[in-house]
Amino acid sequence: MEPRHSTPALKRCFDIMVTGILLICLSPLFIVVSILIRLESKGPIFYYSYRVGQGYRVFRFYKFRSMRANADQLVDQLKHLNQYGKEHKGPKGSQLKRSDLIKPRDLNMLVSDDTVYPVEAYEQYQSRSDENSFVKFKDDPRITRVGKFIRNTSIDELPQLFNILKGDMSLVGNRPLPLYEAEKLTKDDTVGRFLAPAGLTGLWQVTERGKDHMTPEGRCKLDIEYAQHHNFWMDMRILLKTPLAAFQHENV
Repeated sequence: MEPRHSTPALKRCFDIMVTGILLICLSPLFIVVSILIRLESKGPIFYYSYRVGQGYRVFRFYKFRSMRANADQLVDQLKHLNQYGKEHKGPKGSQLKRSDLIKPRDLNMLVSDDTVYPVEAYEQYQSRSDENSFVKFKDDPRITRVGKFIRNTSIDELPQLFNILKGDMSLVGNRPLPLYEAEKLTKDDTVGRFLAPAGLTGLWQVTERGKDHMTPEGRCKLDIEYAQHHNFWMDMRILLKTPLAAFQHENV
């Protein structure tokens, strides 16, 4: 049986108290942003996707819609713009048809349904594939004008306050990942990031967010660092840095 992970009682009480106050104070902003989103483009005001949080728990993750209504369907068409690497097809070179004769010297081979790959070629392909665990587009063409503003000010994240009230997330933690990203982070050197609560803001957001040089490995390293060392006072420091980090000069 998988170990259960839970948010510490002090952290949970703090989340409920602060989130309740924020929702009351921010209700006028919610109304204004909702009107602007509907005026610019057709589609729902809120957007949700399934995300993976603490202990690989899957939940509905809410945001203000900042993209065109069909944004999810355009991901495959835009993969060449991914800042975290390019998509790679299967192993190339030195491929043999299964019908080819494999001689005794061909010991380091992997056999699929119709192709034989040298182990070295397959391992190189797998390494490149693992580099693309995160997807991020610079100057994403799917984003609307209102969406660009609410993203750069992190206003689009505010509906996640409802996720916090429900217990899906905490105010501070590691960002919950889409299913297609989380499924690639199940190795011994990356699984540790899922020991921490999913968060609205976190160590990555206040230190490296928006920087072009950030790599998937660097992002995972920060997530694991938070998971291993987080405490109430560390959360307070991250929360104090969050307002400054929220106003960015790059599209992220």
